[in-house]
Amino acid sequence: TLNLTKNQRLRTTTQFRLCYDGGVRSGDDHLLVFVRNNDTTTSRLGVSVSKKHGNAVARNRKKRLLREAFRLSQHKLPPGVDFVLVPRQRSDSSLADF
Repeated sequence: TLNLTKNQRLRTTTQFRLCYDGGVRSGDDHLLVFVRNNDTTTSRLGVSVSKKHGNAVARNRKKRLLREAFRLSQHKLPPGVDFVLVPRQRSDSSLADF
């Protein structure tokens, strides 16, 4: 399917917290990424976009871009890893940047 399944998403605060606290952090001008092994065979994605990024329309657009970037590149990523993506405060970020 084109959408991420429930098993491919981080859904609870606990799952996000584990990734923030127990994972590895890396980033560039457009994106901050938290990565942590999850002891399953599925890679999972969480997206965190704060209100500093603008109104709901702007935040939802960033979330859609991040999910699409993950969907298109998930075959290149290792299985069994949790990713939390936090975009930087930039208005010029595109799908190619993520």
